[in-house]
Amino acid sequence: MHSFIKTGLVLLACALPVGAGAETHSYNFSPVNQYNLKVSASFWNPIVRYVSAKSGVQLNLKLGRTSADTTSYVLAREVDFAFTNHLFSPDREKMGWTVFGRRDAPPVQAQIVVPADSPIKDLDELAGGTVVFPGPEALVAYKAPYAELLRRRIAVNAVFAGNMDAAFTQLFAGRARASGANSQLVENFSARENKAFRVLWRSAPFNDLALMASPRVPAAEVRAVAKAFLGMRKDPEGRRILDAAAELIGAKEPLGFVAASNADYASYRAFYAGAPLNLR
Repeated sequence: MHSFIKTGLVLLACALPVGAGAETHSYNFSPVNQYNLKVSASFWNPIVRYVSAKSGVQLNLKLGRTSADTTSYVLAREVDFAFTNHLFSPDREKMGWTVFGRRDAPPVQAQIVVPADSPIKDLDELAGGTVVFPGPEALVAYKAPYAELLRRRIAVNAVFAGNMDAAFTQLFAGRARASGANSQLVENFSARENKAFRVLWRSAPFNDLALMASPRVPAAEVRAVAKAFLGMRKDPEGRRILDAAAELIGAKEPLGFVAASNADYASYRAFYAGAPLNLR
């Protein structure tokens, strides 16, 4: 059984215009909602402005009310650049999106977590209770944890909060026994909000979300955008923006972007190959 907890509003935040003489093409960029809308916009807007200015390719930040809404823009072909791990299922790979980078961070794990002071110590104790997830599109924080519950035949009431921050808020408010989670976002939330978690289960590692481009974008413009993202930590202005973004979300390590390819996401394809049909 699933339900959805409504949260937030649709947000469309545009990057500032690039300088005179720059390329006039404009593309929407949609990163998956990992945080609440305010934090997500504050995190991405300076990065999008920087990449637009450095690449000469105008990017507009387009965020939906929830992570599922944001992904719906990608699936509706309203977006040409994305930061996501929602496009590696067999059907979506047919859309032809390509990976050109990822965040320079350790691999993440899917987790099922409870507050550190929760009396729950074992997954079996979740049976019949509510477990909150960020959204139905989240492979690491929903599909992998929920698949584990299905494999163990632990029936729960799954609810969707819209993003990871909202899911954790529901958890600590006592409206759910546990939460599906992304290990990186558990660490970030704990640092920002001074909350402690207990991990009941963790998966094998997955690479962090991918920077991706649609096949509609000319190769030269993809290369220009990739160069701007990948060069941020080497540029004083870019490094300042990334350090501020890391502080905003409570990241323990400096942020940056590195080159990546579709091959780096084989673990996602392996998950889909063995996942229950309703999670593909």
